[in-house]
This record gives sequence, C-alpha cells and structure tokens, in this order.
Amino acid sequence: MVYHNLKALIKGIRACKTVADERALIQQESAAIRASFREEDSYTRHNNVAKLLYIHMLGSPAHFGQIECLKLVASPRFTDKRLGYLGIMLLLDESQEVLTLVTNSLKNDMNHSNMYAVGLALCTFANIASEEMSRDLVNEIEKLLGSSNTYIRKKAALCALRVIKKVPDLTDHFIAKAKNLLADPITLVIDMVQADPSCLEEFRNAVPLLVRHLKSLVTTGYSPEHDVSGITDPFLQIKVLRLLRLLGKGDAAASEIMNDILAQVATNTDSTKNVGSSILYETVLTVLDIETEADSGLRVMAINILGKFLSNRDNNIRYVALNTLNKVVVTNTDAVQRHRNTILDCLRDGDISIRRRALELSYALINEQNVRVMTRELLAFLEVADDEFKLGMTTQISLAAERFAPNKRWHIDTFLRVLKLAGNYVREEILSAFIRLVAHTPELQAYTVSRLYNALRADISQEALTLSAAWILGEYSEILIEGGLVDEEQTTLVTDVEIIDLIISVLDSPYANHLTRQFVVASITKISSRSTTSNNQQERIAVLLAGYTTNPELELQQRAVEFASLFSLGELRVGILERMPPPELKATVTGVVSENKPVGSTKTGKDADLLGDDISALSDPVLAVPGGHKTNEDLLAEIFGGTNETSTSAPKGSSQPQRATANDILGLFDSPVHSAQSEPPTKSSLFDLTPSITPAAPPPKPAAPKLQSYIAYSKNDLVISLTPQRSKSQPGVVDILARFQVKGNIAATNLNLQVAVPKTQQLQMQPMSRPDVNPGATETQQLRITAPVGANVRLRLRISYSMGGRPIQDQVDFSGFPPGLTG
Repeated sequence: MVYHNLKALIKGIRACKTVADERALIQQESAAIRASFREEDSYTRHNNVAKLLYIHMLGSPAHFGQIECLKLVASPRFTDKRLGYLGIMLLLDESQEVLTLVTNSLKNDMNHSNMYAVGLALCTFANIASEEMSRDLVNEIEKLLGSSNTYIRKKAALCALRVIKKVPDLTDHFIAKAKNLLADPITLVIDMVQADPSCLEEFRNAVPLLVRHLKSLVTTGYSPEHDVSGITDPFLQIKVLRLLRLLGKGDAAASEIMNDILAQVATNTDSTKNVGSSILYETVLTVLDIETEADSGLRVMAINILGKFLSNRDNNIRYVALNTLNKVVVTNTDAVQRHRNTILDCLRDGDISIRRRALELSYALINEQNVRVMTRELLAFLEVADDEFKLGMTTQISLAAERFAPNKRWHIDTFLRVLKLAGNYVREEILSAFIRLVAHTPELQAYTVSRLYNALRADISQEALTLSAAWILGEYSEILIEGGLVDEEQTTLVTDVEIIDLIISVLDSPYANHLTRQFVVASITKISSRSTTSNNQQERIAVLLAGYTTNPELELQQRAVEFASLFSLGELRVGILERMPPPELKATVTGVVSENKPVGSTKTGKDADLLGDDISALSDPVLAVPGGHKTNEDLLAEIFGGTNETSTSAPKGSSQPQRATANDILGLFDSPVHSAQSEPPTKSSLFDLTPSITPAAPPPKPAAPKLQSYIAYSKNDLVISLTPQRSKSQPGVVDILARFQVKGNIAATNLNLQVAVPKTQQLQMQPMSRPDVNPGATETQQLRITAPVGANVRLRLRISYSMGGRPIQDQVDFSGFPPGLTG
C-alpha cells in the first residue's frame, strides 16, 4: 500500500502491531519513494521528501533522498525551499561530498529578495558549513552581517561564528562589522577574541558601548519579552560580562571604565534565584580577572558574594563558590579568611565534592594566627573522613604543623594525634619528619616516649603509630625506664619487661606486616644494648632473634642474622648499638594530594628549593646519613680506633668498646673490605642500625656536580627543559626534572605534559607543581625512568596548553640525552 502524504504514513506506522510489521511497512514505503524519485515526478517530490525525513527520524536509511532535497532547494516555492533545507540539515554533514553541490544554492538564496529565504540559507550554513564552504561564502556572510534587517543580521552572526570556528584565519573579515554592531553579535565577538587575541585591541575601544548596553539592561524595568524570574535578559547580561572580562584582562584603562557598572550589577542583582546567582557569579569572575588591586573594595565585594553563595542550599552554587575561592585565596587571603567558619561548616556537608573543595580551601587558609583552630577542625574532620581523604589530610596537617607550629610541644601533640587517628594513611616522609623532630627536641623526649607508649598500648592497628613507637622506644627506652610515664598525676614506673612485652606483642598481632616486623626486630635489638635492660630480657631477645634467622622474609632474616651475630661481641655490641645522633634536618618532600595542589616544603630560603638541581633529594626522601662518602673501613676505623682517628665516646652507663680491626668486624657480616678507591656506599635507611654509624664530626660534603639540561620543546614562547640524573644505587634508573618556562609576556595556562617511553622501559611521573606557567616563573615536574642497563632513554612528549586563550597541542620525540645514561 502506498501512502500519498506524510499524515497517512504516520497513521499507517502507528497502526502496526509489531516491530516486524513496522519495519516491513517502512521498507515497502522506502521502495515506493525510490521508484517515484526515478520517475522524476516533481508533483510528488515534496510529499516524498517529507515522508523520507520522517523515516530518517525513525532510524531507517534515507540517504538516497539527498539529491531530491537539493532539487527542492532550487524550487522557487518557499515551502519547497524550507523542506529542502531541512532535509539537507538532517541528511548531510560537512564530510559529505554532496555538500559541494549545496554551496551555489546557498549563495543564490543569501542574495534572495525574501528575508525568510535568506534566513533559511543562513540557518543551513550555520549547521553544516565545512571549511571549504566557509571560504567560499565568507564574503556573503560578511555582507549580510551589515544588513539593516535585525532578523538577517543575527543569523549572519551565527554563520560568522561557524566560519571562525572552522577557519580562524578568516576572523579579519568580521572585525569591522562586529565593532559597528557590538550590541547584537556578542557571542561572535567573544569567540573572535578567544580565537585570535590580536583582536583585543580592536574591541577595547568598544568597552564604553558595552558598559552602556549593560547599564540599560540592569536599569530597564519589566520587559515581558526578555524577562526571566524578574531579571531582564539574563543570558545577554552574562554574555556582556564575559566579553568585558576578556577585554579588561591585562588592560587597566578598560578595567577602570567598567568598575562602576560591575559594582552596580553586584549590588542590584537578586541572588535568591538561580538566574540572579548566575549573573552574580559571572560578575565575580569578571572582577577577579580584570586589572584591579588585590585589596580593592571591588574584589572584596566579589569574594563576599562567593561567601554568601556558601550559605546557599543549592549544592551547585556552593561548589562553584568553593572552586572560585580556591583560585583567589592566594592573592586575596585576608578577604577569604572572613568566611573561614562557613568554609569549615562545608566539611560536614553530605556531598563529597563539596567536602573535597572545602578541604582544599581550608589547607590554603592556615597561617600563624589560626593554626590552632584550623588544625583542631581538620583533626575533627579526619576522625570521620572517608578513607580517600586521609592520606592527603595527614600530609597537609603535618606540613602545616611543621610550618606554623607555635611551639614544639604543640607540634609533637599534633603529630601524635594524626598517628592515632589515621596512622595507616601517613606517608613515609611525614613519619621521618616526626622522628627527626623528636631526635632534635631532647627536652620533650621523655614526654613523647610516654605518649607513644600509652598510645601503642591502647591501639596497635595504626601502622605509622606502631612504626614510630617502635623506633623511638628502641632509641629512648632508658628514659622511660628511669623517669617513668610523665604528664600524669602520679608518676608510674615502667620496667624493661613491660616495654619489651609491648613491642613483641606487635609481632603476633593481625596488623603486623613485613615492615613493622623489621622495625620491631631493630627496636628490641637496640633495647638489649641498654644498661637498664636485665640479663633475662637480653637472653629473651637473643632467643627471639635466633628464631627469625630462618624466617622466609629475606630482609627480616638478614636483619635477624646480623643482630644475632652482635650478641657474641659482648661489650662491643653496646658501642655499635648506641643511640643514633640526631639526623640532619631537611625539608619535607612529598608528592601531590589532589586537584594539582602542590604539597612540598613549607620551609623558606635554601631548604625550600628541593626541586632544583639536587634531584637526589627526591629519590631519597628519608633522611641521609652524614659522611656517606666514607668507606666501611674508614667508618669502622674511626669508631673502633684506627690509625688516624680516635674512638667515639660511649653513651652514659656503657663501657668503652675495645679495639678491633676493620676486617674482624666486617667479617661478622660477610662484608668484604673495600679499598679507599672503591665506590662510596649507598645511603642507608633511617632504620639500618649497624652499617651506618657516623663519626661525631664528619667533614663537609663535596659540592654536587652541576647537572646539564637539554631543551626538549621550544615553541610559542614555551620552553621545556629536561635535567637527567643517573641513580648511583640503582643501575638503569634515571631521575629527570622537567622545567617549564615562558619566554614571552603571555602565561601558558592549563599546561599538561604526557610522556611515553618504549615498551622495554618504565615511567613514573609526579604531578606538576602548577598547571599555569606565568612569565618569568619556572614550574617543575619530576619523572623517573627505569630502563635496561645501557639502553638509550627516548621520550615522546605530548604537550597541551592554552596561550592567550588559544588552545595548543603539540607532540615531539626527544632522544637528546647522552648515551650511557642508564649504565
């Protein structure tokens, strides 16, 4: 059955009872339409194309009707043109070859005497124009953009927008017309400025016109045609504000002109509805981007608007407020501080994205004046926070305490609280920093040991708490035994049996792992050398160590064998296991917590720049032992009385160790004696007790060799240099520091570096210090490559960034490192 018009076809399809019936009917009707097209029947062409478009909307093939749509467009009847252009927009896209046949029809209709026919052609062009068609018809679009007819002018502006997106080189065709008609094609001008920053100067002269236009929108009374929730044309207001933001950025004169109207918009706009909030948010972004002083009343007013948003019940509004405050807190800290309580309230919000943004903002607000209050709030949140927050929180709280602690007692208490609440989510660098703090605070060692002893008795499930307690009790157990538990109403004596029982109980707990077992073995070995430890407990420790000499864990077995061998040395063991000297103070080095927020040294001065030439600081964040360039023979000679050095003094309560040769001592550990020309030993870990005993006054370290940098990328004023350093302790491992610098006057924003290496190599990357590179600044990113020994390091870099609002993406291959870097 053949259906004569669209209405009959729709009725027939709806009458089908099954999908199979519907499919059969569509196939039958499609065959009838194809047959009609072959007969060149112009009387039925209109109805056939209408039916075909409906079939296309149902998802069935309709491509065979493309030429018929072109024939309808060529018809002088408006109804045929309208249906033909609709078919072209539905059945064609910019990749179709048939599109070239449409260009002439569009050109003819753009010059049509009927404005609605011109509108059809412009509407079709704005939807399907390709790069080639844009170049062919750009002159017609430019001419129509200057039409006196508002209907045609607005559609021409949309077509010009399509042309700029397809061919940015054609922007110059529309600058003059856009300046003359700035009240209408706002979106066009915004895209022109973003696509070609050189247009900025052309449009900055029009800032007074935009200000007057925005003022008329703000002061206009009720307008039924454009009113949305009591606000006149909010979409146009937002577009004007966005254009003002682009024109005022980097230009003080233009910013000065728009200050008054921005204050007027911020004051008179109702924020109780989403429409008003949208305009206020755009106003805030404009104020923060244009050239105003950081402490000006306009910027303070903008931040107060964001603070008011934080009290809104709409989570979307609160989220954008927190996100924007995160961006401005660095330059307007005092203004943001006024809303600190509201920000802290957001930590209790049910929306996880709100909590995350509020947490990041809370980190940035910590300073010397509010560190106690902010830390207390963050610790309270840490107690109930999701696990995904805890690692970042422990790092940030510890870094804030390191930087702003009012005194060492409060600093240690804060560390202890973090270990109790989230000891399973503490980075190794933070744990090392805590141990360094205790070692350099002898006046609080008794207090810290007591607190850790009580904390470990109460809870052995927190790994970092267990590790720190084991290490500190191993070093300072005699303080606890001699002075008892401090900071209590009554001093409670603690025996060596109680301490050893507590530490050994960790070995049998379900929370013990290979690392805690190694710490415990090292701790009880240190305790066994103290004069306060009874003979019975020393024998108990010796038996325990002997049991671990056959443990399947290789590292634990090695430690147990070494420590068990020390028990045969008698008094010499006391000198080897004496209390370690306070480790070298150094800044804390960590990675990135979230959302590109850098977490690094909070020190100032030389210690702050750990990402400079001395890349080795990253590969060994645990503290390094001074005098690491000495051989084993030199170290042992200094300790046990060599030819040129005297023995180190023994600790209080221990006897002077007897003299022994270096070969005798090293023979206990199956370590060959190296000559003075051999390579220096690698840096020992914080908990390697036996092989890393340092002299009392080590000589100064030689200056580190200057590392060479290689330019990997240099385009668009962005320069990326790579500084490699071979790891001495791990052959095949290369640390690379990437530095990003801008040579021009325009910042590179949203910078993202992606690196690929051959399949035989492995790559690890730390996040960038900051994704925005300002002129004169240097941002960094750390890479580590593991490759077969002797292999050449080859990199493929993909760099994406925005320069002056223009997105750029490049890819380069780099193989400029010297050979033998992995050898």
